[in-house]
Amino acid sequence: MNNEPLLTGTTSNLITTPRLKTHLLTGGTDSGIPVIFIHGNIVSARFWEETMLALPPKFRAIAPDMRGFGQSEGQPVDATRGLRDFSDDLHSLVEALGLAGNSHPLHLVGWSMGGGIVMQYAIDHPALVASLVLIDPISPYGFNGTKDAAGTPCWPDYAGSGAGGVNPEFLKRMAAGDRTADTDFSPRRVLRDHLFKPTFRASSEREEIYVSSMLSTKVGEANYPGDVAASPNWPGIAPGTQGVVNAMSPKYLDLSGFAAIRPQPDVLWLRGESDIIVSDTSAYDFGYLGQLGLIPGWPGADVYPPQPMVAQTRAVFETYQANGGSYREEVIANAGHSPLVEQPEVVQKLIIEFLK
Repeated sequence: MNNEPLLTGTTSNLITTPRLKTHLLTGGTDSGIPVIFIHGNIVSARFWEETMLALPPKFRAIAPDMRGFGQSEGQPVDATRGLRDFSDDLHSLVEALGLAGNSHPLHLVGWSMGGGIVMQYAIDHPALVASLVLIDPISPYGFNGTKDAAGTPCWPDYAGSGAGGVNPEFLKRMAAGDRTADTDFSPRRVLRDHLFKPTFRASSEREEIYVSSMLSTKVGEANYPGDVAASPNWPGIAPGTQGVVNAMSPKYLDLSGFAAIRPQPDVLWLRGESDIIVSDTSAYDFGYLGQLGLIPGWPGADVYPPQPMVAQTRAVFETYQANGGSYREEVIANAGHSPLVEQPEVVQKLIIEFLK
């Protein structure tokens, strides 16, 4: 649990929905136009505070902790549903807050895995969505195990994707609540060197909040990262059926149907130019690591190339645009996977202009 005080203007609430107890941060006026912020993996709503407070007064900012993160309940994640457990949780919260029949459609802002969640929500409830802002979103074809812009699997069992890709030392330190910076696999170092561009450093006060946010993740087979299955195919692991990381496996996650939704909310796609997590050369992708010689036995680029994550996202949005929708892509200079924190003024300005 994060015990550090909230920024002035942000309040904390616990809402019980039919699906789970959801903790959320709010800002702005209750009658304002709702803007819902959805965080990514191994973090919580605390990363959104500055962005929420930057919104003009006519908006109501809402940032929930998703299941298994922050102070929300750690209900199990059924990975075979892709990100639909999270989308259904979000809709249950929307209904509990009385927003489903609101005169204002919802503006959704999703970061990383949260980008996939809000895309899934738009697929499930297109009539409720006014716009989408996606910040370094997960590929529409999930994470690891696909080879081209169309999301073709490298292996029939999607080997290389899922919970087995999480570094065991990082997982051990997450479970132990490690706050040190003594190895590359400590949560603090992952924050500094992977979530952020390494040249960026948050203030000491905010860094402690972000580390606490990471350590609030519920670790285990039912939540983060999930269970692991063996595979006869390289690199020897395949997705299980439980947990967050398995829910992002292309075995279960396919958001390409977003291209055909009606009505069509406008999309603003923001991505850090130095993102090493969601990238066509991702430091978390077995295909790219194998190509670099860091994982032995790589079967070669014909079988298991680096996943073209950015190209996959762009291909889906190009189809969306060809179907009559509208999207805009903005690359945020001097930022990694977290431009909302690394370049807050740039991101806030783009979001506010887009919402207007």
